[in-house]
Amino acid sequence: MKTAYIYLENGVFFQAKSFGAEGTQVGEVVFNTSMTGYQEIITDPSYAGQFVTFTMPEIGIVGANPQDNERETTHCKGIFVRKYQDFHSNFRSKESLSSFLKSQNIMGICEIDTRGLTKMLREEGAMMAIVSTQISSKEELAKTLASSSRIEEINYIQEVSLKNQKTHTQGTFCFESFDFQTPATNKTIIAIDFGAKDNILNELVQAGLNTIVKPYSFQADEIIALFDEGKIQGVFLSNGPGDPMVLSKEVEQIKKLIDKKIPIFGICLGHQLLSIAHGYPTEKLKFGHHGGNHPVKDLKTGAVQITAQNHNYSVTEAIKEVAEVTHINLFDGTIEGVKYKHSPIFSVQYHPEASPGPKDSTQLFREFAQML
Repeated sequence: MKTAYIYLENGVFFQAKSFGAEGTQVGEVVFNTSMTGYQEIITDPSYAGQFVTFTMPEIGIVGANPQDNERETTHCKGIFVRKYQDFHSNFRSKESLSSFLKSQNIMGICEIDTRGLTKMLREEGAMMAIVSTQISSKEELAKTLASSSRIEEINYIQEVSLKNQKTHTQGTFCFESFDFQTPATNKTIIAIDFGAKDNILNELVQAGLNTIVKPYSFQADEIIALFDEGKIQGVFLSNGPGDPMVLSKEVEQIKKLIDKKIPIFGICLGHQLLSIAHGYPTEKLKFGHHGGNHPVKDLKTGAVQITAQNHNYSVTEAIKEVAEVTHINLFDGTIEGVKYKHSPIFSVQYHPEASPGPKDSTQLFREFAQML
């Protein structure tokens, strides 16, 4: 393994080992508390522009396989792990994690104190960093980092969104046959791809929805015309990376859909964009929510669901003026779900499709289908 050099914007500098792609990358460092599913996390487009620190100390033993990818192309900058295990032992494994990362040009950094790094991020907040297998000088790394764009200044959805419209027909993975299902569909929706995980689209299809996926650069007038003609019954707004407040063009298009009172379901970034389109800006959390073990309370039923989450931004309490808060996070009390008072629109901050994570909330996809 080559030596890797890491410099954080708070001035911390340390050395580690590299087991992924070589080179120099700049990104935001966050931590993820999931115990399993590292491949799904790495291939989640919402991590575009970020280094993911895994709190799980041993990573790599189950290798990698094509079925667990959430997108074909990976967009995170790299991963930090305490100990990398190159020997992979799983009947579904096709290659080592190291081989997978190199094929995707993603950095893999190991032999660092991820517990200490996680504590630092928890206390000081998510921060920018530069990682290199080429530059060893602390001063040069600091200079390069200072001159690089911050994550909130970059529109990453331009990179992660699909380029052309497609129809998604694949349902969820069936563990009995180790294949994906193709259920019958009876309603048609437009899914806007801001960086949608494949399993979100799978769950929409599984709920009985014919899912037409459009790029982030969608035109609301085209969707409204399809709705008026009865060719579609609703719209889904996906998850995605980056700061939602920079997506002014997308917000303007969403406003048109809201005014038309088209049924809409939003997840994660889609949840945040709906709030902004209603006139209520989001705020950045100190270190975000990233993991597969976040308790969320359904305020209507009182039930507590364990959820998968991946976001740095949050809808604020001001949204209560136009929406009913339906779910809250039991870790910090932040808003996790809303239902708008005067429109057929609801959204959640967490990931009901999981992958990885618990499946406690998959009924939300069926609720969307029933609403249509």
